[in-house]
Amino acid sequence: MKIDIEYVPLIPLRELVAFPGVAFPFLVGREKSLRALKKAANSNGYILLSTQRDENIDDPSPEGGDIFSTGTLAEVKQTLSTPGGNMRVVVEGIARARIVEFAFAEPYFLVGIKRIQEPKIASKDASSLLIKVKELFKSYSSRTQEEKGLVIPSFQIMDPGRFADFVSAFLKIPILEKQNLLEIINPIERLNYLIYILSREARKGRKRGKKSEFPPPEQGNEVEELKYKVSISDMPESVKEKAFKEVEKFEHMPPMSAELAVTRSYIEWLISMPWKKKSRENRDIKKAYRILEEDHYGLNKPKERIVEYLAIRSLVKKPKGAILCLVGPPGVGKSSIAKSVARATGRKFQRVSLGGIRDEAEIRGHRRTYVGAYPGRIIQGIKNAGVKNPVFLLDEIDKLNADFRGDPAAALMEVLDPDLNSAFLDHYLDVEFDLSEVMFITTANYIERVPRPLLDRMEVIELPGYTEMEKFYIGKDYLIPKQIKSHGISDLNIVFSREALFYIIRNYTREAGVRELEREIGNICRKVARKVLEEGKGYKEVLNIEKVKEYLGPEKYNRMSVEGKKEVGSATGLAWTEYGGDILIIETAFSKGKGELILTGRLGEIMKESAQIAFTYVKTKLSSLSVDLSKFSSYDIHIHVPHGAVPKEGPSAGITLASAILSLLTGIPARLDIAMTGEVTIKGKVLKIGGIKEKLLSAYQAGIREVIIPKENEGELVEIPEEVRKKLKITSVTKMEEVIDLVLTQDINKIDSRTTIPLIAN
Repeated sequence: MKIDIEYVPLIPLRELVAFPGVAFPFLVGREKSLRALKKAANSNGYILLSTQRDENIDDPSPEGGDIFSTGTLAEVKQTLSTPGGNMRVVVEGIARARIVEFAFAEPYFLVGIKRIQEPKIASKDASSLLIKVKELFKSYSSRTQEEKGLVIPSFQIMDPGRFADFVSAFLKIPILEKQNLLEIINPIERLNYLIYILSREARKGRKRGKKSEFPPPEQGNEVEELKYKVSISDMPESVKEKAFKEVEKFEHMPPMSAELAVTRSYIEWLISMPWKKKSRENRDIKKAYRILEEDHYGLNKPKERIVEYLAIRSLVKKPKGAILCLVGPPGVGKSSIAKSVARATGRKFQRVSLGGIRDEAEIRGHRRTYVGAYPGRIIQGIKNAGVKNPVFLLDEIDKLNADFRGDPAAALMEVLDPDLNSAFLDHYLDVEFDLSEVMFITTANYIERVPRPLLDRMEVIELPGYTEMEKFYIGKDYLIPKQIKSHGISDLNIVFSREALFYIIRNYTREAGVRELEREIGNICRKVARKVLEEGKGYKEVLNIEKVKEYLGPEKYNRMSVEGKKEVGSATGLAWTEYGGDILIIETAFSKGKGELILTGRLGEIMKESAQIAFTYVKTKLSSLSVDLSKFSSYDIHIHVPHGAVPKEGPSAGITLASAILSLLTGIPARLDIAMTGEVTIKGKVLKIGGIKEKLLSAYQAGIREVIIPKENEGELVEIPEEVRKKLKITSVTKMEEVIDLVLTQDINKIDSRTTIPLIAN
C-alpha cells in the first residue's frame, strides 16, 4: 500500500497550538527554527507547526518525545525581521498532519508527514451542537473582553469543523487541552469537547465573580478596565493599594511615553499572580505511593522517603519541611520523579532549569528601570502554574555559576530557606510573595558542586543508577510501550524478545540511567513505523538479536574481558563522574629522562597530587625492602589514564595508581580482573571516598566480579542492590599492603633486596 508522505520543515511551538483555517502571527527566534522558516520560504511556503510538550526545553529532541506528533501544516503568508534577530511570521493553517518520520534534525527539522483527512459532516447533522457552541462562545468572548471585530465575524462560519477550529484557537485554556482539540479528528466530537470546556469556563467565571467598587468597564476604556481587574483580584490589600497607585500613574502618562508599556505590563503581572489560589492537595499517601510505583520501577528508598515527606505534610497544617534534592547521574529519573510527586499530590508542576545561570536577576527579577525588565524565573514559574502551591522543580542546581552580575546561588537561599521564603521579594514585582506553600524539589548530577549553604537547606536523596535487570524491566514495562505509542504503532506491530532487549542493554548502552536505552528503543520503533506505513497496519515483527544488529548497526560497547588477565605496570580503577560510574585501566611505562613523573589523560590537580603521593609511597615501600633505585634518575615514569578527552578528578584513584607504579618498578604482573577505589596516603593508609554505589554498579555492568574498597565505605554496602552484592566479591581494606597482596601476582616481600628496576636493570 502506497502512502503519500510529504517532507516539510518543522518549527516546534512553545505555549501555542496552531489550527487549520486560522491565520495568526508568532515570533521565531531559535536558529534551527529560523533555518526551517528560510527553507519553507525558498520552497513552496509550507511548514509544519507542532507544539513541544515542555516550553522550557530550548532544543527539543524527537527521540525524547519532546514534540507532539500531531501538528498543523501551514502556509507562510508574511515574514518581518525584528530587532534582535527574531522574525515575526504570519501563517495560515491548512490541514492537520501527523509526523511519520524525522528525516533529519540538523541544520533544521525536516519531517515526513501525512495529512489527516477529517470526515465530512453536514451542517444539519451538527446544527444543534453548533448553536450551543456559538451561544457559549459569545458569552465567553464578552466575559473575557475580547475584540468584537475578531469574534463576531466568526459566527457566520457554518462548517462545524472550521468553526470548532476557530474557537479552539481563540480560547485561553491550557496547552494540553488545545492539543487534545487538535487531535480530535471528528468535528462532532470536537464540538462536544468544546461545549464541555466552555461550560466549565462559564462556571469558573461565575465563581470568580466578586463585588467590585468599580463597575464593569466600557469596551476600549483601558484605565477603567485595569481598575476593575485590580478590584476583583485576590491580591492582599497592601499589594492592591500599590496596584491602584500604578494605575493612577498609568492614567496620567503621555500616550507616547516609553514608560507606558512598562507600567501596563507591571500592573498586568500583579493582577495575574495567584496570590491566594491553590491546588487542592491529595493527602492519601497510599495513593501517592501507588502512583510512584506506576511511574517508576525500582528506586525503593527514594520512593519511601518521598512518601514519608508527604506523610509529614499531611499531618502538619503548615509544615516547613525540608527541600528535597535528588542526586544522581543523567537518565535515572530525577525529573520524572518530581513530576510523579506532582501527580501523586494533585498539584500543578513547574520546572526551571538552572544550568548555566550566571545572573542573579534570573532568580530575583530585574528592577523596573528599563524597557524589557521582567520577573525572575521563580515568579514566572508561579504565574505559569496559576497556583501558589505547585511542585516546583529546580533542575541542575549543581550547574549554577557566578560572575560580575551576581551570585544566583545566594539568591536561591531566600527561595529555599523555609524561614525566609514566606516573604520572597522579587525585584520586578517589588512586593512580597509567599513561597512557603510551594513544594520545591531540586536535582543535581554531582553533589560536590552544589553550593554548601544551599546543600545545608536540602535533604539529599541519592538515585545511583540501575542494575541490568532493573533496566530490563524498565525497558519492558515503561520505555517500550511509551516509544511504541509515540511512534504511532501498536504492540501488535512489534514484540521485543527478552534476548533482544538484554542484547540492546549490554551492547548498545553504557550508562547509569536509561536515556540511551530509550533512544535505541525509539530508533528501532522508528524503523518499524516506516515498515507499517509501507506494508500496512497488519505488519508484525518479533525483534530478535539479528534484527537488533540490522536496525542498530555494529555493537557500540563490549563487556570487558579481563578474567585471568594480568599485566606489568597496569591496574584497574573505578571512577565516579557526573554521568555515573566508570572503569579506568591505568597504564605506566618507562622512558629515558630525568627521574620525573609524566602524567597524561586530562587529569585534574587533585588526581595529579594523588599520583605524586602514590609514587612517593611506592619509593618508600621499595626502600624499606632495600631495593636499589639508584638508576631511576636516568628514567621517567609515564602514567596514562585512557579516554584523554574526558576530564578526570578526585583522590579515589590513589590505590590504583600505587598498584600500577609498584607493578612497573618490581616487574610483578598485576591482576586486571580486580577493580579498586580508594585514596592513599604517603604512609600507605587507605581512606574513604565518594560515589561507592555508582562505582560498584559500573564494575558489575562491565563484567568485573572482584573489587577493593576502603574499610570506611563498608557501611554503604547496604545501599547496593542485592543483585549486585551477590555477584561481586567485595574486599574492604585499611592499608596499601592489603591491596598489594590482592592485586600483585607474587609476594613483594620475597623480592631480592639487590633488585633494581627490572625493566632498566640492564
